[in-house]
Amino acid sequence: MSDKPLNPESTPPVVVAALYHFAPLDDHAALQAPLLKVCTDNAVRGSLLLAAEGINGTIAGARTGIDKVLSHIRTIPGLAELDHKESHAATPPFRRMKVRLKKEIVTMGVAGIDPLQAAGTYVDPHDWNALIADPDTLVIDTRNAYEVELGTFRRAINPQTETFREFPARIANSDLLGAPEQLAGKKIAMFCTGGIRCEKATAFLRQQGHDNVFHLKGGILKYLEEIPAEDSLWEGNCFVFDERVSVGHGLQIGPEILCRACRMPVTPDQRNSPLYEEGVSCLRCYHQRSADDRKRYRARHRQMLRDAAKTAAPEEVR
Repeated sequence: MSDKPLNPESTPPVVVAALYHFAPLDDHAALQAPLLKVCTDNAVRGSLLLAAEGINGTIAGARTGIDKVLSHIRTIPGLAELDHKESHAATPPFRRMKVRLKKEIVTMGVAGIDPLQAAGTYVDPHDWNALIADPDTLVIDTRNAYEVELGTFRRAINPQTETFREFPARIANSDLLGAPEQLAGKKIAMFCTGGIRCEKATAFLRQQGHDNVFHLKGGILKYLEEIPAEDSLWEGNCFVFDERVSVGHGLQIGPEILCRACRMPVTPDQRNSPLYEEGVSCLRCYHQRSADDRKRYRARHRQMLRDAAKTAAPEEVR
């Protein structure tokens, strides 16, 4: 049984809004409770992060509920210019609503990085192909290795990170970018899922003395939304951090599902592996878990199936 909904022919009813905005928030902790209330009052689910540097997250719900939450956020001083990207899902991609307080809205772990002052130059999705097709442009994927496995742009460098915290050290490696003299006259183009990691990544590179740094405005999601497949330099699917798992061109939901043990994406081919068991294990995590772990996961999965059956047909369950 797959836990991923099929793509309906018409626009699915659930609106998914991905958002972030860097802005100094003087008392971000005081914003947490009112923001959670407006989300729960309007049946909106997802995850939002608040930090002194701004807001980041993805929420999902009905059109009216999403609009009310976005309106509330834009009343917060510093967040009036909040931009967001939308896609759709047939069923809610989140099970609950969380508003969390963090030190950073995207964790790089490098002090003194200020995207408001030092981020690279935005490149519109319609101008992106020309930039990354230029042989004098280094194209860098700022996402983690498991995300890159599902899809990336042609010619993109994969830094092979497991978390964004690793990115500064990996990007400083001369084997990745080349020696300083090799970078003379070259442009560096960076991209990520929705744009937020690139804000910090390009600011970090500029802090390191690189001037010709660019990043994809709106991230991969905006590119896939606006650029037709026949004109695209994107290959594969884009991992998203919710129950849709991945999207492709036109933001259509991809065929990957989540491993319920490690929360990593599993492709259709990987589901043919003898190490894959729905709700229990996948190729990535099988050898990282014990037999007792898998026993617990099986029990949890059986309970989830029973709960789903009760929800789907309560009159038949006794």
